[in-house]
Amino acid sequence: MSIIKINAITVPEDSGDELGKRFASRHGSMEGTPGFEGFELLQPADERNTWLVITRWATEEDFENWRNSQHFQKSHGEGKEGEPRQKPVGMSSELWSYTVAVTG
Repeated sequence: MSIIKINAITVPEDSGDELGKRFASRHGSMEGTPGFEGFELLQPADERNTWLVITRWATEEDFENWRNSQHFQKSHGEGKEGEPRQKPVGMSSELWSYTVAVTG
C-alpha cells in the first residue's frame, strides 16, 4: 500500500505561478528514484494561497531515503550547476503523512 506525503506550501499572493514554474522545470527529475510512485502539484481553485505537493511512495523508508539524499538537497536548496541558489517561493510549509484507507 502506498505512503502519501503532502507538502502544504503557503506562498505570498501572486507567487503561485513561480512555484508552478519551478516544479515544471524539474519535471521528470524523480524518475528512477527508488520507491517513488508519482506526484501532483495542486493549485488552489479558490482564494487560498496554499498549494499542495502530493507524492506517493512504496514505503516510508523509500521516502526517508530520498529525503536524506543529495538529490533532495539539490532540488530543495542549491540552484542548477553554476547558478546561484534560488530564494524559496513559500512562506511556510507543512508535511502531512497518509496511507490509503479506501480506494474507489
